[in-house]
Amino acid sequence: MSTAPADSTVRPPAADPTPIVALSGLSIAYRQGGQLVPAVEDVDLAVAPGETVAVVGESGSGKTTTASAILGLLPAGGVVTAGHIEIAGTDVTAAPERVLRALRGTVVGLVPQDPMVGLNPTMRLGTQVAEAVRRRGVDRRRAPAEALEALERAGVDQPVMRARQYPHELSGGLRQRVLIAIAIAGRPRLLVADEPTSALDVTVQRRILDHLAGLVADSGTALLIITHDLGVAADRADRVVVMRRGRIVEQGAPAQILLRPREQYTRHLLEVAPALSHAGRVVPAHAEAPPAPEVLRLDAVGKDFRLPRGGAERVFRALDEISLSVRAGQTLGLVGESGSGKTTALRIAMGLEQPTRGRVLLDGTDITGAGWSTLRPLRRRFQLVHQNPYSSLDPRFTVAQSIAEPLVSYRVGDRASRAARVRELLDQVALPAAHAGRRPAELSGGQRQRVAIARALALSPELVFLDEPVSALDVSVQDQILSLLLRLQNELGVGYLFISHDLAVVAQLAHHVAVLRAGRIVESGPAAAVLSAPTREHTRELLGAVPGQRFAAELAAAATPGATPGAPRKEG
Repeated sequence: MSTAPADSTVRPPAADPTPIVALSGLSIAYRQGGQLVPAVEDVDLAVAPGETVAVVGESGSGKTTTASAILGLLPAGGVVTAGHIEIAGTDVTAAPERVLRALRGTVVGLVPQDPMVGLNPTMRLGTQVAEAVRRRGVDRRRAPAEALEALERAGVDQPVMRARQYPHELSGGLRQRVLIAIAIAGRPRLLVADEPTSALDVTVQRRILDHLAGLVADSGTALLIITHDLGVAADRADRVVVMRRGRIVEQGAPAQILLRPREQYTRHLLEVAPALSHAGRVVPAHAEAPPAPEVLRLDAVGKDFRLPRGGAERVFRALDEISLSVRAGQTLGLVGESGSGKTTALRIAMGLEQPTRGRVLLDGTDITGAGWSTLRPLRRRFQLVHQNPYSSLDPRFTVAQSIAEPLVSYRVGDRASRAARVRELLDQVALPAAHAGRRPAELSGGQRQRVAIARALALSPELVFLDEPVSALDVSVQDQILSLLLRLQNELGVGYLFISHDLAVVAQLAHHVAVLRAGRIVESGPAAAVLSAPTREHTRELLGAVPGQRFAAELAAAATPGATPGAPRKEG
């Protein structure tokens, strides 16, 4: 048996002790080139009614593969090579698809990580939730009303209006909440939540997790959370299971895992977790920055959108006269909940969306309303790093072609000079030169994001927009990418506009912070002032919702004396 004994303080599950799901000696491999490559080895895991278990580990640890096996949704090439999977007392290890399909949604529900993959882009959201409701045998006429109730329970605002919308019309956080609504609509006995809150801001994350905890308490639903965030696991789970390289290396009560970890790997996860690494507190890394020239200014920018027919209002005000600036060699962290206007502000700053009111100035030049012919030469001075490294790179391009793409587009240099520039950029982002011939599918998530950063730096821009650049990455890789960005800024003097919902992450990079709420900036200033002594209740709520707060006092007491809070860690 590969699991470590559970800590004696784990809360026993209420009601029926028979596990909803039980894995015994489970091993899984993937067929690659005629061989079976192990992914999960000898895993024993059970989740009882009313129990919340969190499985934690880095990318490649086997946690998502384990969850997929429970649902019978292993990717092509995946095969169970040993062990058994039991759901509600029935062995389903080799069950046919029709049996598994009957279990999905009503006995076992899933909240997938990627809402753009989990939602049908051609169907209205209300219809998609209603389909999940009808799996319980609910009458077609009653299903739409229950779908609205599920949307409301999942924290979706204005559910009547949202039910009429399509996935592309919602923010990432709202799409994730719709996925949760679909999962709970079937009233499953076990809910498998695969990184259910990685795309959500901390306050919405807390509300969603509170709701999931309520389901467990009220109905005896079992909850299996798959996450790389030890803070979420510690706050919410009765038992934390740590996986590494396909094996369970440690498990126990949250207090044991956070305060008395036995394994060096667990201690490593604690060290790189943005909030937990500073004893549950959000600690700014920078003192107040010296004056520097402005490279970007949004001056009293407002933006209105027309709502679809049937909405309560004809016009939605996404931004309400916001003003902010980014200075050379410094980082402005733009923080806010999903739907606060962060993405709209970013699109306006890049000239991809025109403001309804106000001005956008790049190095003092007003580019508001500028057409393509004007913006085209200016765009080489600012670049973007997207949120998802798995979709931002062309899968047909090699690493070298992806990095050189901006040089080719702007006809900078010849083939030899571009190849030299690619080698230089690979060195800057700490990728081996041998990776130049690889394609994205051959790279890890962190390596792909390094390629995306190298591509953004190819034209030596003055300003880089960072749109949630680490939210799709596990905490170890997050730490490496943030350290890389900090080093590159110090070396190149580039300015960053860092868009994020995670204050603990923003604290590691930002010199200044602006907090958005409902399209308005409610607080702004030096990061040290805003994050250490916020003046607005909304900012205090954001800080208070950072995962890991439950153990803040114990972590602070256990912190190493003489440690320097906020000091950037060495790049991995």
